[in-house]
Amino acid sequence: MFHVTERLLLRPTWPEDWQDVLAGIGDEAIARNLARVPWPYTEADARWWTAQGQDPAMPGFAVVESATGRLIGSIGIHANEEGDPEIGYWIARTAWGRGYATEAGRGVLAVARALGMRRLAAGHYVDNPASGRVLRKLGFVPTGKPARRFSLARGEEVDSIEFALDLDAPCTMPCAA
Repeated sequence: MFHVTERLLLRPTWPEDWQDVLAGIGDEAIARNLARVPWPYTEADARWWTAQGQDPAMPGFAVVESATGRLIGSIGIHANEEGDPEIGYWIARTAWGRGYATEAGRGVLAVARALGMRRLAAGHYVDNPASGRVLRKLGFVPTGKPARRFSLARGEEVDSIEFALDLDAPCTMPCAA
């Protein structure tokens, strides 16, 4: 599955992307804010992850800068521990501060709506407030339920803030069609 935004191409991750993925997630500041990524993140980890197949019901995407063709992150939908669809993402440090996470998020929300999803969950570690700002820009609302999420890179559970988004609700921010 593919989706195009103003500045980004969202496409499947391919095995030949492993070096770009390693360069992005091989930064401890990225890995420690992801639930399922080990630290250190190795070539074998990147090769394994990029070789995974796609689930059309819960798609994942490489985030590619259209102007340069450079892979700058990943975003997708996966089932959380309760089996509900949840959005997750990372953007390489070299691409921080340009609004790419929000733009990619809007693209994935459009895909989720097209797939008939009605609600998405999300969460971020308390010590990663930038991710919370992205989620709020996308229209996610904190659930108010205290939670802890395991971080493989940290090797422990970490306090998190949980969010939800009703995809049937009218958009109050720029929504992709």
